Amino acid sequence: MSNDLWLYFRNGRRSEPASLVPFGLASSQALNPPVALCKFQVTLSAATPAYFRGFTLIALKEGKEGDKEEDHAGTFQIIDEEETQFMSNCPVAVTESTPRRRTRIQVFWTAPPTGTGCVILKASIVQKRIIYFQDEGSLTKKICEQDSASEGVTDKPILDCCACGTAKYRLTFYGNWSEKTHPKDFPRRTNHWSAIIGSSHSKNYILWEYGGYASEGVKQVAELGSPVKMEEEIRQQSDEVLTVIKAKAQWPAWQPLNVRAAPSAEFSVDRHRHLMSFLTMLGPSPDWNVGLSAEDLCTKDCGWVQKVVQDLIPWDAGTDSGVTYESPNKPTVPQEKIRPLTSLDHPQSPFYDPEGGSIKLVARVVIERIARKGEQCNIVPDNIDDIVADLAPEEKEEDDTPETCIYSNWSPWSACSSSTCEKGKRMRQRMLKAQLDLSVPCPDTQDFQPCMGPGCSDEDGSTCMMSDWITWSPCSVSCGMGTRSRERYVKQFPEDGSMCKVPTEETEKCVVNEECSPSSCLVTEWGEWDECSASCGTGMKRRHRMIKMTPADGSMCKAETTEAEKCMMPECHTIPCLLSPWSEWSDCSVTCGKGMRTRQRMLKSAAELGDCNEELEQAEKCMLPECPIDCELTEWSQWSECNTSCGKGHMIRTRMIKIEPQFGGTACPETVQRTKCRVRKCLRGPGMEKRRWKEAREKRRSEQAKKNIDSEQYPVCRLKPWTAWTECSTLCGGGIQERYMMVKKRSKSTQFTSCKDKKELRACNVHPC
Repeated sequence: MSNDLWLYFRNGRRSEPASLVPFGLASSQALNPPVALCKFQVTLSAATPAYFRGFTLIALKEGKEGDKEEDHAGTFQIIDEEETQFMSNCPVAVTESTPRRRTRIQVFWTAPPTGTGCVILKASIVQKRIIYFQDEGSLTKKICEQDSASEGVTDKPILDCCACGTAKYRLTFYGNWSEKTHPKDFPRRTNHWSAIIGSSHSKNYILWEYGGYASEGVKQVAELGSPVKMEEEIRQQSDEVLTVIKAKAQWPAWQPLNVRAAPSAEFSVDRHRHLMSFLTMLGPSPDWNVGLSAEDLCTKDCGWVQKVVQDLIPWDAGTDSGVTYESPNKPTVPQEKIRPLTSLDHPQSPFYDPEGGSIKLVARVVIERIARKGEQCNIVPDNIDDIVADLAPEEKEEDDTPETCIYSNWSPWSACSSSTCEKGKRMRQRMLKAQLDLSVPCPDTQDFQPCMGPGCSDEDGSTCMMSDWITWSPCSVSCGMGTRSRERYVKQFPEDGSMCKVPTEETEKCVVNEECSPSSCLVTEWGEWDECSASCGTGMKRRHRMIKMTPADGSMCKAETTEAEKCMMPECHTIPCLLSPWSEWSDCSVTCGKGMRTRQRMLKSAAELGDCNEELEQAEKCMLPECPIDCELTEWSQWSECNTSCGKGHMIRTRMIKIEPQFGGTACPETVQRTKCRVRKCLRGPGMEKRRWKEAREKRRSEQAKKNIDSEQYPVCRLKPWTAWTECSTLCGGGIQERYMMVKKRSKSTQFTSCKDKKELRACNVHPC
């Protein structure tokens, strides 16, 4: 049992039992974190054909038995709730969510503060109702604090491989970096993953590693997304490298898998070159990448790993000191070591978290074994999955079509998509006429086969087997027209002993920055063409380049950064779309009132079937309870005159309600305001009343005289007496009363335009409610 199950940690350089490297480190640039916490990715794994149904995982301080809560050290964090959970009766321990067969689980574990001492991680395994627990060996690991200077550096040598024959693998890269998952400062227009570059290699050659320094090739990938120099460095290590791994760039960084397939590449390993490394730039960025370093695909049982699934976080190449996606170039002098990014690097970092949490994963890589060749010497016998996975295509030619699926005959093979000795593919199709039993799935209606151009057949004894073309060299000039070249090498000479006549070098013209004036901008060379957007018929392919420097005169750069052209694939055959059922309707787009909701369905047909014209998304209107309507008021009126002719009094001003509150909206505030006023001081004495009476009489005489003059000047404009005051508009809190004087007789002459109806307002019921 001890040889089949083990507990190990994710290492920046390899996956080895007992190797230990932090998943994320607080760098020296962090803003005074309280303690130097380290996060690890802990994996419990069973080697084929072993498995386990249940497990328990704990972390104890060295020398403690776990009887008390303080005996436990650090904290676990769940990655997949469908696989793992905290124990209900022991919250510091992790166990399975459901008992079933499994071969691998992963959790995060955050180490305790500095000074805690060594920690023991222990796992117990349930297999066929038998509980295995190991105090020593592969299910128990001891972790001790390291000096900060040595953190992140791989200090354990990679073991020699004892496997026989060769194995072929497929690497598939799933990017998960998008505005939805990483919204802070996300670069909407320029986000992408650069072309993947890597190799299968021996332990004598390391492409990159945590704690090491980036080579010039790694630097160019990290800062520019250019794999050219990196590939040159790999080719120079030809004795230590078996396969160069390459996959195309992705623009934009994320799209659904039913829109764009995940990039993949195939490679081989042998006993001497059993490690695999790759990297790709997260762009735009100062020098941020993701990748694997020296992933060992050789098992300790002298076999080949069947599958590796690894989630990735970005790492800093140590060559540029920028802190945001689009920071200007700021070379790091002197160059720093490669290290993982953390959430405490800088407050302006898009990954910053003041609490020091883990960075959200940006990608996942899956490495699957697809074939083995030669005599194998692993001591663990193959299970059925191994045997099926390693069947060569020619061994699966027999027809395994269910009797319930009725097809037409296969069409003839199409022409090869490659006219040279580079790898291409050809296609044939058949029609599904009937599916007699819907519970039994029917196989694909399309079949693809690798091929090469005329005269490049593997079976031809006089044929040279050539490598893929190495990426084009940089253009010979930085402005105007120049030349560029690319090379390939002979992988296998003709069996009949003849000479290879296939060219190993190509040269073509290239144009960079057509205008060589102060108003022109410097751009990079065009990247490789993306794959054709269609798998059959006519489609489009695109390529991209980036702006290296804006015009010296400060003008806008007019150079195109994207170029598209048509591409032709084998002729399409009309095949019905296979669609999933509609999803549930989404939530309404608003929280009240009228909005929209949507639902989707997925295209289940293979991507190679071409475009499907059926709609994949529907939208409809939705209605929720009415939105609250708040009260709306007019502006305040002018202050009224003081209500006394002498001494202290008050003035008021009012405003009207324009919209009453509805559906729980904000209530109306006050509509009347009152303020104090003071007029001339009132006179006292016996003659005062007489004097006031005299003034009032004089005022009445003056008003009567004015009316008489008006009647003489405007004899034909007569007004009715003032009406009575209307009722007060409110019972308390301040209201308004109105009265009117209407025109009784109006002259038809145009000179009496001032003869109009009159209106007066006054405040009323000003006492508080």
